Amino acid sequence: MKRFISMGRPGSLGSRVVQPEWLDELDPADARAQRSRRDLQRVNAWMGNVRKVAQALERAPLREPPGRLVEWGAGDGTFLLQVARRLHARWPKVEAVTVDRLALLSPQTQQGFARLGWTIQAVQADVFEWLRVDPGGKSDVLLSNLFLHHLAAETLGLLLEHAAKRAALLFLACEPERSRLALLGARCLGLIGCNQVTRHDAIISVRAGFCGCEVSDLWPKGGGGQLNERPAGLFSHLFQARHAGGGKGRHA
Repeated sequence: MKRFISMGRPGSLGSRVVQPEWLDELDPADARAQRSRRDLQRVNAWMGNVRKVAQALERAPLREPPGRLVEWGAGDGTFLLQVARRLHARWPKVEAVTVDRLALLSPQTQQGFARLGWTIQAVQADVFEWLRVDPGGKSDVLLSNLFLHHLAAETLGLLLEHAAKRAALLFLACEPERSRLALLGARCLGLIGCNQVTRHDAIISVRAGFCGCEVSDLWPKGGGGQLNERPAGLFSHLFQARHAGGGKGRHA
């Protein structure tokens, strides 16, 4: 297993602190939760995560486009739809699967995927529940955005073991960078109109985020692949595990 790791920038905070986020505890029908989920689209745009993830996927030296892509903790699916809009010309006819504990994918979002030529399946399940229901199933690409930081080290390590087995070509995660600059950015989200829930959770997310090679250190030692972990922009942290040679797509 080869590791290509860029260490965190100066000004990193202390050790990770994982705490409950308000959005995860609110009823999905609560107006504050609905507003916060809309805020998350704005936060992703502010962080540039759609562009960063799409570029990382485009630049991954895969031999052919993936046939099946799964996003863990996908929320309402709008993040993946925006990524798909940037990729569909090069990655046609992808079978996309979104996994989330809530059923949030709207008909409009489903139609958006259909217009791109992608099929979309929304699975309402906790990720570990889905792993039990779909034992041994592989995907060409596994993706997560602002999801891994919810998990404490032991649980995250277990999930990464599954990722190493399930991702035939590539596993990519985009997370908050745990730094003083990112914490300052989280404290400024009110300036772009985010509500109290989003502002609270953003600070929690940064303190639970990653720096240096923390995700790589939890990747299973026998998991294989080439690892790359680095800060991305001012507020984001990217982790990528790619099987040597790019493998073969279409459910390798």
